[in-house]
Amino acid sequence: MRVVSERALKTQAEGHQVVMIVSAMAGETNRLLALAHSISPTPDMREMDSLASTGEQVSAALVAMTIQTLGGQARSLLGHQIKVQTDAAFTKARIHNIDATRILQTVKDGKVAVIAGFQGVDAEGNITTLGRGGSDTTAVAIAAAIQADVCEIYTDVDGVYTTDPNIVPTARKIDRISYEEMLELASLGAKVLQIRSVEVAMKYGVPVHVRSSFSDRTGTMVVGEEGLESVVVAGVAYDKGEAKVQLVGADDKPGVVAKIFGMLAEKNVQVDMIIQSPSRGGDSRTDVTFTVAKTDLPRVKDLIEDSAKGVGARVEYDADIAKVSIVGLGMRSHAGIAAKTFGLLAAEGINIQAISTSEIKISCIIAAKYTELAVRTLHEGFGLDRGTGAES
Repeated sequence: MRVVSERALKTQAEGHQVVMIVSAMAGETNRLLALAHSISPTPDMREMDSLASTGEQVSAALVAMTIQTLGGQARSLLGHQIKVQTDAAFTKARIHNIDATRILQTVKDGKVAVIAGFQGVDAEGNITTLGRGGSDTTAVAIAAAIQADVCEIYTDVDGVYTTDPNIVPTARKIDRISYEEMLELASLGAKVLQIRSVEVAMKYGVPVHVRSSFSDRTGTMVVGEEGLESVVVAGVAYDKGEAKVQLVGADDKPGVVAKIFGMLAEKNVQVDMIIQSPSRGGDSRTDVTFTVAKTDLPRVKDLIEDSAKGVGARVEYDADIAKVSIVGLGMRSHAGIAAKTFGLLAAEGINIQAISTSEIKISCIIAAKYTELAVRTLHEGFGLDRGTGAES
């Protein structure tokens, strides 16, 4: 807190107006959630948000006090005080609007505005939270609302890397990356930025600088595509946080799949990869495979069992999977990337259970035990350790 407070005051002394968005202290959100689950295995979502949001409130007050102790002026502000207006999807709310009036007045008065990230308020005045990593989203959304010159995201790494350096020591820091590539990497498991923060940045054209809290070195700029080299593969991401759900032998007729996924959507269950194929059970039946967050799997089981019986299907679950992905703008104009990806994994004896693609990414579901091997194989195979990701 002292380090970031000193940085804020230094930036202010250079003539800038400074708005800080803070998250909870390390481990605090997990501690609060553990308290909730010690009371109930399925705590009420509204009360979960009321509880979880307090971690950021503590940080905001302490950082404001730290700035004041260092001789500066600061004012802490909570989500409901600046009206970070959200929907009512507790634990994963989405921002609708931000009233920048109080923020702008605070910095105009010469104070550093220290805002609690991650939290907002719905139309009925209930406290809401934005989901894991939501402080990033708060920061970018506020930067857009106040038309900031840049949004700096300070973290424990000094930028965005070609993959997780803990798995691949030769991973390289990327100097500049497009919103679209960062969006894919964030959605595929890269932990540096929350996906919704990148969506907001791309929508409003907010330049985002990802950098270390503990050094002054330049980090990674997340910007538009203009002037960027379209490398074939910019990075490799992985995600061990998903589970696979398979409906085996469902009725193969219109409306069946729509009913099942409509029900999941109503309960705010986010579905990732979806694959439908003819069933092993006969011509009139179909198998539907999809992935969800492991944290949503207990709810999915409760929701889907009866529906599956209604369409003649049985349900199989597998939580021991991982999603490994490659991302790059240049994949749009280079043929053979999918074949090379599958060949690299096959050469290591890694079986692919499901595949999903877009213009700039390829994702594969594999057994979780092969995650590290797959990441290292793809990173080396596409030359990312040598800075030659433009090779096909």
